[in-house]
Amino acid sequence: MSAVQLLWMPLVLCVVHGGLSNGACVEVDSDTEAVVGQGFKLGCISCKMRGEVEASATVDWWFMAKGESEFSHIYSYADMVGMVNDERFLDRLDWMGSKNTFDLQDGSIYIVNVTLNDTGTYRCYFDRTLTFSYYEYRTNTTKYITINVAPKASRGMASILSEVMMYVSIIGLQLWLLVEMVYCYRKIAAAGEEALRESAAKTPLKLHP
Repeated sequence: MSAVQLLWMPLVLCVVHGGLSNGACVEVDSDTEAVVGQGFKLGCISCKMRGEVEASATVDWWFMAKGESEFSHIYSYADMVGMVNDERFLDRLDWMGSKNTFDLQDGSIYIVNVTLNDTGTYRCYFDRTLTFSYYEYRTNTTKYITINVAPKASRGMASILSEVMMYVSIIGLQLWLLVEMVYCYRKIAAAGEEALRESAAKTPLKLHP
């Protein structure tokens, strides 16, 4: 392995580690405009603040239809298994969140064949357990999403703003990775220069006859 490869390897590992531990999850608000007869994704993302800590989570969804005063439990997801708990949504809810993991950060669900009766407020509830070396810490997050169902498709201002915010978040993440890369490079370059100075200081001078 060449000296250049040895120099770049720690930089790549540093950037990859930083990206995976801190930048893999971005919380984006859900859309709020649905259309009769179409599908609709109810987005709910709860990022784990400490990526290096093992965790497990469950997600529950509740629904309060327009004109009602109480929430009804409509869906639960735990141990990688989803269950519909409300007859109004039988065969109409699919899991669209984190796959093949107990460490859920995306708790989104998908409504199939939206109807006018789906208008109302949805509550997404994350119940997360963080596992440390000698103890466990339990935390939860609740998010509310109010959707309006229209007979025909129309691009509302809320949908446009949500999309703009999503792209702004992505750009911000890319800028953060760029700053992380520059920081790692400078740190490794400084360490390399220090190592060269130490090596030069230890190397004895050869005297020519």
